[in-house]
Amino acid sequence: SYNTDEIEKDFLNISRAKKKKAIAGKLYKGAHLLNRNNIIIGEGSVVKPGVVLDAEHGPIVIGKHVAIQPNAVIEGPAFVGNYSTIKIGAKIYPGTSIGAHCKIGGEVTRSIIQPYSNKAHDGFLGDSYIGSWVNIGADTNTSNLKNTYGNVDVYINGMPVDSGAQFVGLTMGDHSKSGINVMFTTGAVAGVSCNIFGAGLPSKYLPSFSWGSPDSFTVFEIEKSIEIARRMMSRRGITMSKSYEAMMRHVFNLTRKERREWLKK
Repeated sequence: SYNTDEIEKDFLNISRAKKKKAIAGKLYKGAHLLNRNNIIIGEGSVVKPGVVLDAEHGPIVIGKHVAIQPNAVIEGPAFVGNYSTIKIGAKIYPGTSIGAHCKIGGEVTRSIIQPYSNKAHDGFLGDSYIGSWVNIGADTNTSNLKNTYGNVDVYINGMPVDSGAQFVGLTMGDHSKSGINVMFTTGAVAGVSCNIFGAGLPSKYLPSFSWGSPDSFTVFEIEKSIEIARRMMSRRGITMSKSYEAMMRHVFNLTRKERREWLKK
C-alpha cells in the first residue's frame, strides 16, 4: 500500500538522522523484538511484557513517551506517534500509522489515524482513514471488503466513485464519533463532526454534521458540535482557538446544502 511505502521511507530518513541509539525506551523482560535493527523506539516509551514488535517484514517506528501495554502485537511496517497508548492485547497489522496522543485497541490493519483520536476498545478497523479528535466506540466494526470481491465505490461530494480498490474501509472526518456496536459498510464515508449510534448499518455516506442512528439522521447543530469539541479538546489540555471555532463554522456552512439534500433521502 502507499502508506506502507511511506512508513519505510520515513524509517530510512529517521535512521539516517538519528544520532542516539535507535531503541531508547524501556523494554520490560518478556517483550519480544523481531529484527531489532528494523525498530526505532523513542525516549520515554515503555514496552510491557508479552508485547511482540515484529519487524521482519517491515520497519516499526515508535515515537517518544509511547505506552505499549502487555500482549499487544505490532507488525511492521507501522508507525506510532508520540504520547500514544497501544492497549492490552491490541493487534496492529502492517501499513498502519497512528498519530500522536491516540489510544488504540482491538484490531487495526492498513489504516491511518490522525492525532488525538481514540479507538480504545475491541473492534476491527481496516483500510480506513480517521481524522483527528475522533472517538470510535467499543465494538465498532468496519467492513473493508465486499462479499462480491469487486471494487469498492466511495462517495465523494455526495456521488459514488469507483475507487479502483478491492479493500476500502471507513473514511471519517475530524470530531466525528461512533457509539458502541456501530457497523460501517464497505467504503463508508462520514464527514466532519458526525455523531453516529444505534444498531444496524448507517448510510454509506453521511455528510458533515450528521447526528443519529440508521433509523433516522438529523443535523448536528453547530453550537452543540462546538461545545462538545471544546469539551473533548480541554480534556487533552488544549483550548479551542477563535480561528479553530471559525473554521468549524465555515465547514458547517459549506456543507449546509449537501446536508439538507442528503438527509431528505
